[in-house]
Amino acid sequence: MPFIADALLRVKPSATIAVTQKARDLKNAGRDIISLSVGEPDFDTPDNIKKAAIAAIERGETKYTPVLGIPPLREAIARKFKRENNLDYKASQTIVGTGGKHILFNAFLATINPGDEVIIPAPYWVSYPDMVLIAGGSPVPVATRIEQGFKLQPEALEKAITPKTKWLLLNSPSNPSGAAYTHAELKALTDVLLRHEHVWVLTDDIYEHLIYGDFKFATPAEVEPRLIDRTLTMNGVSKSYAMTGWRIGYAAGPEQLIKAMDMLQGQQTSGACSIAQWASVEALTGPQDFIAERRKIFEERRDLVVSMLNQAKFLQCPSPEGAFYVYPSCAEAIGKTTPEGKRIDTDEDFVAGLLEAEGVAVVQGSAFGLGPNFRISYATATSVLEDACVKIQRFCSSLA
Repeated sequence: MPFIADALLRVKPSATIAVTQKARDLKNAGRDIISLSVGEPDFDTPDNIKKAAIAAIERGETKYTPVLGIPPLREAIARKFKRENNLDYKASQTIVGTGGKHILFNAFLATINPGDEVIIPAPYWVSYPDMVLIAGGSPVPVATRIEQGFKLQPEALEKAITPKTKWLLLNSPSNPSGAAYTHAELKALTDVLLRHEHVWVLTDDIYEHLIYGDFKFATPAEVEPRLIDRTLTMNGVSKSYAMTGWRIGYAAGPEQLIKAMDMLQGQQTSGACSIAQWASVEALTGPQDFIAERRKIFEERRDLVVSMLNQAKFLQCPSPEGAFYVYPSCAEAIGKTTPEGKRIDTDEDFVAGLLEAEGVAVVQGSAFGLGPNFRISYATATSVLEDACVKIQRFCSSLA
């Protein structure tokens, strides 16, 4: 009898973590490696947030917290949703978890029965399908097209819905493509959902504040208030506030769902770190001006990377609306050969060849459910990005 649970046979390790670890190993072995695989802001957590954490320690806020989160944070979350998203959630409709991933996992575990389906537009963040599989459900990837900005189309959503569909999972702006849905694009999708009352919406808004140009962020329950009773709106402090290691995610939704997630989390992790929660209160209620300053830097990096990749042979790189990723197509490189005689048959071959030849680590598109593409994170210094893009150009020019 096998000792390891059958559920783990259905999942695979995170490709982004695997690439990042491989880059670390090569660096430790003495190779000059540029890693563009990590989805983590290179900025530091703002000082006012750090000071709030120190003050919480000095006040003795070091005990267990309520499973759902400390009341000041849940109240701050409800105010944030009203202030920024025009969503009327009560504090009792909110939940705090150990990162956004924790929130998503608990939502699926609390709602999915064997055979339930979750529609996931591809490309998708690597963890989404595996979370669904662990919960006993069936992920239903729906491919998007580069010509349509990697965005789910209403006709494709309509076609994917079956009597077994439980959730539509939307991530805007997206990891890995950076694609973000306009108000009108979301309205077209929510119009479909209004016709299918059994389908709930789980929206991952973690990159909400990282949008560029004149783009205006919107979230499904804001666009279509009639869906609020079957929507879980998820967010967190990791990306906008450069608090990845603090591990705080949060969500708001119908009390029935929040209570189910509360019961599950109570048997799993209990409340999130008390100090991180107090720091998050300051993040949501304190000064927000630094977000615009950092967003401007990210936008300049995006423009640089898009421009340099589009100058590379065999690559096509659309300019995304948000997040800090680009998702170029390497379709024209498929079938080419490296100077060492290795044939590029897949985006994984392209990524491996690039790492071997130039020491640049990126993540293959097949890991995100749509290729031949690859993901670059531009959450790193401009000089590093310029160096990396020159090396990518050189690698592409070497293919024949």
